[in-house]
Amino acid sequence: MSNIVYLNGEYVAADEAKISPNDRGFLFADGVYEVAKYYYGKAFRFQDHLERLNRSLKEIGIEYNTEKLESVFMELIQKNDMADKHAGIYLQISRGTAKRSHHFPDEIAPTVYAYAFDLPSATEKLENGIKVITRDDIRWQRCDIKSVSLLPNTMLYNEAHQSGAGECILIREGEVTEATHSSVLCVKNGAVVTRPLSNLILPGITRKVIMKLCSANNIPVEERLYTEEELYEMDEVFIAGTGSEICPVVQIEDQLVGNGKPGEITRLLQKLFFELT
Repeated sequence: MSNIVYLNGEYVAADEAKISPNDRGFLFADGVYEVAKYYYGKAFRFQDHLERLNRSLKEIGIEYNTEKLESVFMELIQKNDMADKHAGIYLQISRGTAKRSHHFPDEIAPTVYAYAFDLPSATEKLENGIKVITRDDIRWQRCDIKSVSLLPNTMLYNEAHQSGAGECILIREGEVTEATHSSVLCVKNGAVVTRPLSNLILPGITRKVIMKLCSANNIPVEERLYTEEELYEMDEVFIAGTGSEICPVVQIEDQLVGNGKPGEITRLLQKLFFELT
């Protein structure tokens, strides 16, 4: 039985959903996306995802009323029988279909597509941690927009995958930015270290939750730039994201992080996070 997806106001079987090849999302990657997680039928930080989506839409000039999306997402969870598990909703909004032109066409309707999928916690990785690689950040200058233009991310993540690593941490002009599909946070001398928000990183929802957890539990936080050399000297490193949740990094390239095991603050933040979810 085909999964049920949402496309331009209708719920249809996935194999019956049709999008024009002239859609600007296909031709130009002219669109944005979001991924929200549902823990046993309950959305986690939905309003944060909605705020980020609205910001991305505004930044690229797509007008779309997102108020109905909460009910759309819940309908997808129910229609696909996912209310009793960990599930994700992928949403993509492109500028719409029009004759190919490099300027933005006037008065076209956005293409809105969403589907539900299984998104279980990666239990083994969360428990034991992962190895990562580092590469130059070859992406564009507006990484704060959750754009569907992810070719650089996928190229770099594929390098990690082929080398047996779980992620790729990105370096721009000698400084750590983020990973290909997650935020990067570290611990040094008992303080959580994270790069400040800017146009060069995505404002991660899980990162935002971690900052609040740190504040509520008297864990010091340093929002500052730090170099690739400092990354290797951190006491703990972890990645964070909707799919990654809070995942320890125990090895960077050929070097162990700390003693090669998930650290105490990472473990504490995992515990606090899963108490929320």
